[in-house]
Order: sequence, then structure tokens, then C-alpha cells
Amino acid sequence: MIRFEVRPHERRALGWSLLYIFSVLSAYYVLRPIRDEMGVHAGIDKLPWLFTGTLAAMLAASPLFALAVKRLPRARFISATYRFFGANLLLFAALFALATPEQSVWLGRAFFIWVSVFNLFVVSVFWALMVDVFDSEQGKRLFGFLAAGATLGAIAGSTITATLVRELGATTLLFASIVLLEVAVLAVRRLSRLSDSLTRKQEPTREESPIGGSVLAGITHTLRSPYLLNVCLFMLLFTVLSTFLYFQQATIARDYFTERASRTAFFAQVDLAVNVLTLSVQLFLTARLLKKLGVALVLGILPLVSVIGFAALAAAPVIAVVVAFQVLRRAANFALARPARELLYTVIAREDKYKAKTFIDTVVYRAGDQVGSWSYLLLSTLGLGIAGVSLVAVPLAALWVAVALWLGRRQAQAAGAAATTSANSLI
Repeated sequence: MIRFEVRPHERRALGWSLLYIFSVLSAYYVLRPIRDEMGVHAGIDKLPWLFTGTLAAMLAASPLFALAVKRLPRARFISATYRFFGANLLLFAALFALATPEQSVWLGRAFFIWVSVFNLFVVSVFWALMVDVFDSEQGKRLFGFLAAGATLGAIAGSTITATLVRELGATTLLFASIVLLEVAVLAVRRLSRLSDSLTRKQEPTREESPIGGSVLAGITHTLRSPYLLNVCLFMLLFTVLSTFLYFQQATIARDYFTERASRTAFFAQVDLAVNVLTLSVQLFLTARLLKKLGVALVLGILPLVSVIGFAALAAAPVIAVVVAFQVLRRAANFALARPARELLYTVIAREDKYKAKTFIDTVVYRAGDQVGSWSYLLLSTLGLGIAGVSLVAVPLAALWVAVALWLGRRQAQAAGAAATTSANSLI
């Protein structure tokens, strides 16, 4: 039996939050298989350069986002972010319609970089709002439910692309993402009006005031905090190992599928399998595990799966193991690690929930992609195949387990201290 502990005063805000994340993830998963196919079409050897371009674009975009956070009320800067990306999609649709085959290759590379920036910003902004609206106790009860809504959105987006890309073409599908982003804007505005009733620590008028602070606060606050630095290390290990596995999957897709629409459909089908498994875990296990095991143990599950998976790949580097590992690992990330990781941010200052969190979720994330992609290229140059790279990955995954456990314990201590302070203030 599926049971979620949702209290009456939380229902409307939770409903708008679900529509919000459903729309955002649907928009992204319409684009993700198109992006992945364009990356393969550009050439596996070009992928490290595409990751470098992504990091450069992220570094350019982050200060602009921080400036918007500083000057605009919450609902306005989130809406502006999504509408900016929607306008970009309109421009890409026009350019793809007019481009020659030679121009399409370069345009596809630009689109790969753009989607890689897009997905981190739009999802990070969602979770930044969630950890601002809901506290740690609420997060343990509700974040698994929100993650299930995200998975339903991902399933919808993957299904749209998998079933329609051959008939409609990739360019036409960009318009579906534009519409979905506008639905997300509507949900953000409604949710922002409801959030005051859920925040027990903040004054009612503060929510719609600009957050203020320094544009560089996300970087400086992160570098000064051992806790946030370890969140950075957790993120780096996650992205390095994810990039290793991404390159292995891309190589297999290139070798097994010669037709571009078939490759796009394959990536969409893998995404669909990931999201169906993820949804099952989210509906039946996520909230229960967070409540019973705590953040530390749940956060450690994905690194442990990675240790086992890379060891299996080292022993049997075949397509079936690569795909099975990819599906299990991504499902563990979305269903367990992501909600647990977001709980890490419920115990930090409000300014850091938007600035430091976004810096870690975007710039640090893409820095890990850089390390992973160029390391993979170096290891391949040295003659290491799937098995050899997997052997290198095993000790990194073991270190990741230790970082996850440390962070989870620190989060529990900070959440307990905050709850005690709040209780004392009511006496």
C-alpha cells in the first residue's frame, strides 16, 4: 500500500510543486535523447570538448543567475530563467529548420552544450525553491513524493520523444518543451503565493523580497564551509563516475546503431526504463528509507551501487552489463540519492540555498564532467577499455561512500540542533 504523510496545510503547495517538477522534467526529457544523439553524431572524440564548452557556458551563466537572485523576488527570477530558456528553444528550432547539413553538425554541438546547461539550471532552481519552502522534517516526508512527480514527468518526456521522433522529427519536439516550461512558470507563481503558510521560521513578507547579498556569495560561502566543500566533493565524485559510464554507453550506441533516429529512440528507451524503475522505488521505498535509515545511509546507497556496478563491468565488460548498470545507477540516483542530497541543503542559510546550491549544482557539477571526460579520454589513450576504466572507478566509488556517510551525519546533527532551537524559541 502506498502511503504518504501529507498534512492538510501542505496539500495545495505540494500539488503545485508536483505540477512544477512534472513540467520541468518532461521538458528536459523531451530534449535529453535529442541531445545525446547529437553528441554521438558529433563524434565520441569530440565529447570532451563539448563538456569543456558546457563548463565555459556554465561559468558565464552563473554570475548572471546570481545577479538575478540578488535583485529580483523569488518568483520573478525563477520565471525569468525558464522563459529565457524557452526563448532559446524557439531560436534553436528556427536555426535547425534553416541550417544546411554541415551547419547542422555545429548547431548540434551548440545544442548539446545548451541542453547540458539548461537541465542543471532548471532542476537546481526547482530544488532550491523546495528546500526554501519545506524544512528538513517536511523534506523527509515529502521529497520522495516530489521525486516521484519528477519521474512521472521524465517518463512522459521520454515517451513523447521515443514514440514521435521518427514521425515528427527532433526539431518539432522542441515546441513541446517550450509549452511545458510555461506550465512550470505558472506553477512557480502559484506556489510562491502559498509558501508563507509552510515556512515556520521566516516572516510573511520576507519571501517575496529580493534575497540580496553578494553576486559571488555562492563561491565564497562554499569555500569557507567544510560542510559545503564536502558537498562539492560528493558532487565531483558523482559526476566523474557518471561521465565514465556515459562515455561507455555512447560508445555502445555508436557501434550498435547506424541510423540517427534509432539511436535517439534507444536513448529514450533507456531513459524510460530508468524512470519506470525509479518511480517504483519512489512510490514504495524512498520516504520509508529516509525516515527509517536517515540521510547518511540513504545517501550512501548510490555510491555502494557504483562500487558493485563498476566491479561487475571490470569482470564482464559487455553491453548487457553496461545498460543494466546504467539503469540501476540512475534509478538509485533519482529515487534515493537526489532526495537525500537535497536534504543536505535544508540546514544551510537561505541565501546559500539559492547561491551556493546553484553554484554546486551547476559549476561544480560540470567541473566534474570535465575531470571525468578528459580522464576517460586519457585512460582510453593509454589503452584502457571498459574493464580498465571500471577498475579505476572502483576506489573512487569507495571514497564516495565515505563522503556520503560523513555528510549524512553532519546533516542530521545540524537538523537536530535547528529543531531544538526552534522548540526553545516557542517556550
